[in-house]
Amino acid sequence: MGARKRIAADARKEALKTMYFAKLNGVPTSPRKMRLVADMIRGKEVFLALGILKFSSKEAAGRMEKLLRSAISNWEQKNERKAEAGELYVSEVKVDSATMLKRLRPAPQGRGYRIRKRSNHVSLSVNTISKNEQNTKSDGTESKSGK
Repeated sequence: MGARKRIAADARKEALKTMYFAKLNGVPTSPRKMRLVADMIRGKEVFLALGILKFSSKEAAGRMEKLLRSAISNWEQKNERKAEAGELYVSEVKVDSATMLKRLRPAPQGRGYRIRKRSNHVSLSVNTISKNEQNTKSDGTESKSGK
């Protein structure tokens, strides 16, 4: 490995030490259905997001809840303390398509219809709410309520 690549790899490793995330690969749910669940919790405080996922009727919400608990646990492990209410928020949720199982279903008149069984990869990041972000969020809500 050359020096340039080593320097870039070390910089990536250092950046990952300050990120708190969890990944779930090969979920047998279509990405479109999983994105509906991801949109419900994106940008929310983590304990509010856990409540939303717990009482959601969608099947993908159970997997997303487990993934969010894993990300919170990763944050607690790296910071060596428990997460408190109002401290963490879901900073990023990405849903990408994964491998697709291709099957054939018998159809009328000797034809065959193609069935694509989709799956996805989900990565979820949590981050702490800094004091500056709290002030800007509270200022934004106050100005909206004043109108």
